[in-house]
Amino acid sequence: MIDIYPDYTELFGGLRSIDDFLNLEVELVRDFKNRKTGRFEMGGEAFYIKKHFACGLWAVLDELFHLRKPHIGAGHERAALDTLHTLGIDTMTVAAFGQDGKTLTGQQSFLVTEELINIKSTAKVCAEWPTQPPTAAFKKSLLRKIAAIAKKLHASGINHRDFYLCHFLLDVSKEANETVSPKLYLVDLHRAQQRASVPFRWRVKDVGGLYFSAMDIGLTRNDLFRFMRLYTGKTLRQTLSEDKRFWKAVRRRAVWTYRRDFGRSPECKI
Repeated sequence: MIDIYPDYTELFGGLRSIDDFLNLEVELVRDFKNRKTGRFEMGGEAFYIKKHFACGLWAVLDELFHLRKPHIGAGHERAALDTLHTLGIDTMTVAAFGQDGKTLTGQQSFLVTEELINIKSTAKVCAEWPTQPPTAAFKKSLLRKIAAIAKKLHASGINHRDFYLCHFLLDVSKEANETVSPKLYLVDLHRAQQRASVPFRWRVKDVGGLYFSAMDIGLTRNDLFRFMRLYTGKTLRQTLSEDKRFWKAVRRRAVWTYRRDFGRSPECKI
């Protein structure tokens, strides 16, 4: 099955099978297990393609062993991207999708998205803050935007599973810089999950991951309190009282991840 989105039916008209897309020559940017990500150009336009190859039985069993529904192939990311567009959350735009295979273990698939331009990883932007502090207005507006995305995502039953600053891409074009609210693209949703509501532990994982990725950028106690208010939609006193268990779990998760990745405790004492 191949689904080419309307704007690209003519451009991709010569690609008639899954293999045609999987065999496209690309500039490889990531090669991980059974998934390859690459950049290519066609008709003067640039795209990224994620190619998912057969994962084998053990990948499926590993997901089941950890009590997770197997997330195999590009279909989950395609569905997540479509949902984010419906919610009004800026993200990648799908150009084409394809999938074949009668079983999960033998499934092959691909996802083509438009290249995002004039962007910079929010992680790189914020990494400069300890030596080049941002204006108070910019920091507040960026924090407000990230909190709003997190709140809407979780309220809509979606958890990212890799919810770090590096997966928020900031539009750095002149037009974007002239607006009050920064434009952020949320990317890398191939592991995202969708349900009627997000379970406690997955909300903790997302928000804890976000906090972990922001531990070295010089956030103040007031910055964190602001995020807590915006994310919950409650007063600070309310969320510290009503969501105490959640925020403690978020901090434990962030500190645990920091120690795992860096072999030491974070200097951030908040």
